[in-house]
Amino acid sequence: MADPNGATVGFEMIAPTLVAEAEKLGIIKRQGDRILGRLSKLRTKKLSFLKDNMISREVTLAFSAEMAGTDGKHMLDVKNLQESNGSVGVSPSATAYFATYIKRGDEASLNYLRKIMKPDGGMPNVAPFDVFEIAWALWNLSFIPGRNKNGKLQPHIDFLSKAWIPKRGVGFAAEYTVKDSDDTGLVYDTLLRFGCEKDLASVLRYEEKDHFRCFELEANPSISANIHVLNALSQAGLDQRNSSISKVLNFLRKAKGQNPFWVDKWHSSPYYATAHAVIACAGLANEAVEESVQWIIASQNKDGSWGTYLSTAEETAYALQALWVWNEKVAKVTKSIFKNGERWLREHMDPPYPPLWIGKCLYHPSLVIRSAVISALTLLG
Repeated sequence: MADPNGATVGFEMIAPTLVAEAEKLGIIKRQGDRILGRLSKLRTKKLSFLKDNMISREVTLAFSAEMAGTDGKHMLDVKNLQESNGSVGVSPSATAYFATYIKRGDEASLNYLRKIMKPDGGMPNVAPFDVFEIAWALWNLSFIPGRNKNGKLQPHIDFLSKAWIPKRGVGFAAEYTVKDSDDTGLVYDTLLRFGCEKDLASVLRYEEKDHFRCFELEANPSISANIHVLNALSQAGLDQRNSSISKVLNFLRKAKGQNPFWVDKWHSSPYYATAHAVIACAGLANEAVEESVQWIIASQNKDGSWGTYLSTAEETAYALQALWVWNEKVAKVTKSIFKNGERWLREHMDPPYPPLWIGKCLYHPSLVIRSAVISALTLLG
């Protein structure tokens, strides 16, 4: 409750439904003003953004459609809820709810669930995830000189280009109706790095009074989404004289507060958001991240690794990427920092990777992490 970035995606929507059911069954006492009870106020606030509209595939609330439970079915626009692949919000759990309580036995929903089921019977927290997975992997690889000289990356570049909708951008999946600034900003930046330019209006459409929203109806802004918008605007040739860039920089300064780092609601490690901020600001607004660079350097472990809870290849890769960019664009970084980090990363580059990303659960996008590791090692090799 003290930190809105400390919850899994949709938690404030789904938990109150579970609490109400538990109260009704007598499993727990009435929560009232306790933490679980106060969550219902957040849920009410977010639902108020809908005004008189219903939950359809056009809004992010479809991703958490199971929060309607058995008493809130009236909130769902059933005819306009499913995506073309049969899912509800490309969420397996929301789709399972739909096929169980809304349109029992719906064949399109069941086919979607059968298609994405893992061999052990488990389900991912979201599927598909194609735009996000490809974009973040290509962005990591884009730092490598001559990265596409043999053309092997071209099919993936073409996929992102085709997924782009002018004046709207992209979402995290090509089959997902909802678009967002996080994917739009990073895809714009990535495609431009590979020589493919899209309309900047798609990025600017997410601009608010003092920040860039990630999604419509969001309860709190995303730090990394604003960082990726900043990267996109900078890649388009804008600088601090531009009002949108100044807006994002001011937002990031306020969001950081007294800390030398940032923590975002999509990732549990400060190295993710902070490394991306350093990369976005290096050569553009050095003063905004100088303290963060020193924090990254000072927090390197004696064995050369980085990690919030334990040493991880993912966080080490992010730290090395950020320091490499800083070294190239702004000021030299002590060589031993790179040498020790590279040595540790080569010895620990292989999966399994700890789940640090935040969805409806913690998860790890293996290809994205692997691409960051490859990027860091290639830059330093």
